[in-house]
Amino acid sequence: MDKSEANVFLDAKGLNCPMPVLKTKKALDSMQPGQILFVEATDKGAKADISAMLKRTGNELLDAGEKDNVFTFFIKKV
Repeated sequence: MDKSEANVFLDAKGLNCPMPVLKTKKALDSMQPGQILFVEATDKGAKADISAMLKRTGNELLDAGEKDNVFTFFIKKV
């Protein structure tokens, strides 16, 4: 996916656990169903934490990646 496809952008780079997942949940809570959230994080725990949170909340992980120690997530609000 391309960053331009997202409706909401969250820069969680430089934040340590649990802040990336908390900010991701807060952003999702403020979004409308069908919108796409793009998240960037540098905390290695964000990958597992965000995946676990999405399973609990039912939101959909469309794509995830890692480049230069930055983890990216495209999440669809359901």
